[in-house]
Amino acid sequence: MTRVDTLIDAAWIVPVEPARTVLANHSVAIRQGAIVAVLPSSEAHARFSADRRIHLTHHVLIPGLINLHTHAAMSLMRGLADDLPLMDWLNHHIWPAEARHISTEFVFDGSLLACAEMLRGGVTCCNDMYFYPEAAAAAMLSAGMRATLGIIVFEFPTGYGTDAEDYLHKGLVTRDEFKGEPLLSFSIAPHAPYTVSDRTFSRVLTLAEQLECPIHLHLHETEDEIRRGLREQGLRPLARLQNLGLLGPNLIAVHAVHLTDSEIATLARYNCSVAHCPASNLKLSSGFAPIAKLLEAGVTVGIGTDGAASNNRLDVLGEMRLAALLAKGTSGRAEALPAHQALAMATLNAAQALGLADKIGSLLPGKAGDITAIDLSSIEAAPCFDVISHLVYAAERQQVSHVWVDGQLLLEQGHLTRIDSAAIRSKAVYWRSKIRH
Repeated sequence: MTRVDTLIDAAWIVPVEPARTVLANHSVAIRQGAIVAVLPSSEAHARFSADRRIHLTHHVLIPGLINLHTHAAMSLMRGLADDLPLMDWLNHHIWPAEARHISTEFVFDGSLLACAEMLRGGVTCCNDMYFYPEAAAAAMLSAGMRATLGIIVFEFPTGYGTDAEDYLHKGLVTRDEFKGEPLLSFSIAPHAPYTVSDRTFSRVLTLAEQLECPIHLHLHETEDEIRRGLREQGLRPLARLQNLGLLGPNLIAVHAVHLTDSEIATLARYNCSVAHCPASNLKLSSGFAPIAKLLEAGVTVGIGTDGAASNNRLDVLGEMRLAALLAKGTSGRAEALPAHQALAMATLNAAQALGLADKIGSLLPGKAGDITAIDLSSIEAAPCFDVISHLVYAAERQQVSHVWVDGQLLLEQGHLTRIDSAAIRSKAVYWRSKIRH
């Protein structure tokens, strides 16, 4: 028999590739962090001996969920300023709070809190954008979570940087420090068209091409952003980025709410990706992203939560359901964004956008052992006619029972194995008191 580290037996496996596939009574074998086989459980028991065998008799295994856009450290500002439009929320509440409190300690504690929440909800990888990425990197590694960390860029000074070149320099130093970590990758993350100059965008493009990494930015989030672009540059922001040469397969456009049909065609032509954040778009009254049209045009769309300060949950399972329902409601077509496609958005599509589809996003031999188990034994999940439908329309994050990243068990029977839950709750209380005063 072949020895493996872990053998997981499950009632069902949804590998995402091939699409719509549901494997009943199958197992996943993991050795040295990688999936070595996905096969019927009877064959797995005959072929493999395992250091640890886990029987999940009422569970479905899926690829670890991927949060394609978040600001992890902002978990410490959850609920700080609610029921406000974006620019009021930013200018009068969030940015002033950051100016007073931003630090490596804040980012580490907030990122670790976010990791705990995401892992408990089945998220194994996030695409983060925030200050002090070195502190976020340390938190992600402490949690055992996979992450793409943004080298954030603004033109104006903050507690983290003085100008665009300073932000880039500090971010690149952090990338060099952590580039040997297999769980971490990096992006260049210019905040938005209204906070970044043409000169800086040109520098971002050069760096992204040299480093072969994604460009991650907020784009066409609000109507005010469009009006501002027309007023200040005489162009809609997407056209401006097109003129600057930034459109391409490595661009992740976050939100992408206000798009014309021709702009959707442009995103498709350049093979850009979109990070869809439905709950944040609704909460900040930004609008309804044309997801059905984007998917029909062939644009790669993944799912993000945005930060907990504007959502207020880092719940990708919940975002999947909301995304599917909104696509149906806004398009007037019940068949828009079916369940299997919503699941792909939260897994394989997001991996493709990050340039990580060779490692994560589906359960195939050779890929990393990033796996989420969801318990479908509850009353709320009975009866189950269609497992994929249940994952999108019925399951909740409280039903996530086990999570593995790179073959390491980080959540067991709903309990975090590497994060001290009591300690991180105490840190959250400490920061609440500090921010209030």
